Amino acid sequence: MEPSSTNPGRGRVVLLPLPYQGHINPMLRLAAALDSRGLAVTILHPETRAPDRRKLPADYRLVTIPDNIPPELAASGDVASFVFALNKNCAAPFRDYLAGALREEEKGEDGRIAFVVADVDWFAPLSVARELGVAALGLMTSSAARFLVYLAYPSLSHKGYLPVQESNFNTAVEELPPFFVRDLHRVMDMTRHLAYANLLAHIVAGVRQSSGLIINTSGDIEGMEIERIHSEIALPVFAVGPLHMMTSSSSVESSLLTEDRSCLDWLDTQRPNSVLYVSFGSLVGIDTDEFLELAWGLADSQRPFVWVVRPRLVHGCKSSTLPDELQEKIGNRGRIVSWAPQQEVLRHPSVAAFLTHCGWNSTTESISEGVPMICRPLSGDQMGTARYVCDVWKVGVRVEVENQLKREQVQTAITRLMDGKEGEEVRERMRDLRHVVVKCTSEGGTSDVALQRLVDSNV
Repeated sequence: MEPSSTNPGRGRVVLLPLPYQGHINPMLRLAAALDSRGLAVTILHPETRAPDRRKLPADYRLVTIPDNIPPELAASGDVASFVFALNKNCAAPFRDYLAGALREEEKGEDGRIAFVVADVDWFAPLSVARELGVAALGLMTSSAARFLVYLAYPSLSHKGYLPVQESNFNTAVEELPPFFVRDLHRVMDMTRHLAYANLLAHIVAGVRQSSGLIINTSGDIEGMEIERIHSEIALPVFAVGPLHMMTSSSSVESSLLTEDRSCLDWLDTQRPNSVLYVSFGSLVGIDTDEFLELAWGLADSQRPFVWVVRPRLVHGCKSSTLPDELQEKIGNRGRIVSWAPQQEVLRHPSVAAFLTHCGWNSTTESISEGVPMICRPLSGDQMGTARYVCDVWKVGVRVEVENQLKREQVQTAITRLMDGKEGEEVRERMRDLRHVVVKCTSEGGTSDVALQRLVDSNV
C-alpha cells in the first residue's frame, strides 16, 4: 500500500512551475508521475496564475509565494522581463520556504526533501536550493533540440546566425542540424535579441550548476539530441516524456482557461477521420488579417472543423467574431470554442488532422494520438519543432507562407494532408511514430526507465 503523503518516511519532491500554461502542464504531469512512484508532492507556485487548489489531487500540497509582479507585465509579451522579474522577486520567498521545510525535516515533522524540480527558467531558485544543500534539477518543458539552441546561442550569435535576418532564412545551421536560420528564435531587433541572449545565459548557467536536467521528451525520438546535451553539460539527463503519457490524464487538471466540452458532443455527430482540429495554443497571438485568412481557408476547404479561438487570440481583441458572410458559408460545418479539452479532442475517432502552431505540448499530444499535423509555427521554439515534424519525422505538412498568410495556402495544406497519396504516407508514418512513443512510455520503455532512475537517484 502506498504511504500517506503525511508519512515522515515518504520522500517529498518540491516542484516550481513557470506560470505559463505551456510550462505548468508538463510540470504538473511530472508531479503526477512522481506521486505514482511513491514521492509526496509539494507544488510551490508564484501568486501569478497560481493553479486552483480544488483541481489538484487531495494529497498534494500547494504553497503560493509572493511575486510582486505588476499585472501589466504578466499580461505583456515581454517574456524576458517577466522571467527576470520572477527570479528577482521570488528568490527570497523560495529561500524562506525551503529553509523552513528543512527545519521541519530535521525535527522529524515532515518527510525528507528528496529533491527540487524547477522549470529551467527559474535560475535563481535553482541556485538557492544548491546553496542550501538540496539537490535541484531543471525541467525543460520543450524539446531536447530546443535546449541545444539554448546551449549554442552565444556561438550562433558570434557566427552571425543571430539575430535572425530575413536574408539568411534559408541558410543551414551547420552546428545544429537539421535547423535552418528560419528555425531559430526570431528576435529580429538587437535590443530584444540581447535581452533574450542574457536570459538564456542565465538559464544555461543555472542548469550547469544544478544536479541534473529533466526533459519532456523521449530517447526514442530525440536520442542524438539527448546524448549531445549530456556530453555538453556533463550532468545526468532524464528524458522522461512525453509526460502526459506517463500518468493518467485525469490525475491532474491544469488548464487556466475554462474548457468548452460541448465540442466533444459535436464531434460525436461527425464521420470518422473527417474533422480538422485547429488550435494555436494558450499564448501566441495572430493579427486580424491572419485570423480572417485562416477562417476563409477553413471555410473554402469544405472540411468540418473544430477551431479554438481563445480570448485575445487576435492581437488587440478580447474576443473575435467572424463576418456574417463567413459564418453563413461555414454554417454547421465548423465548431468554434474558446478552449477545448485538447487531448480528448485529438483522441476522438472523428479527428483526422491537427492544424497547429507546433508548441511542444501540442506536438507530443498529437503524436501520442497518432494525429498528423498541419504546421503554422509562429514564434519561439515552434519553427524548430515544425522542422522536426515535417522534415525529420515527416508526420506533418507546412502551411507554405511567403510573407502574409493567405487562404489559398491554408486550403492547399489541408488538401495535401487530408487527400491523396502524400497524406496517406504521412498518416502511416504518424502511426509508426505513435507506436514508438507508446512503447517508450510503457513499462520497461526508455522513458519509464528514465523516470524510475530519477526517483531512485541520489542526485
